[in-house]
Amino acid sequence: MDEGMREKIKAGMDKNVESVCQEMLTRSILGLQKYGTTTMRDDVDLIGWLRHLQHELMDATVYIEAAIRKMNNQ
Repeated sequence: MDEGMREKIKAGMDKNVESVCQEMLTRSILGLQKYGTTTMRDDVDLIGWLRHLQHELMDATVYIEAAIRKMNNQ
């Protein structure tokens, strides 16, 4: 992608995309502080990464259920 296209994209960046990118950067910094490493590591194999993802998705499902119950005043 040339520099002109990058500038056009940056100038018209979707505010939601900007927000998600900023949050990802913040989480990356916090993760580095908390765990002392990034995802650029060799001590986790493919199964390990898939387990991490599985756990995150299970957490997300619980959060969704909690939000639904709150919306339904349960």
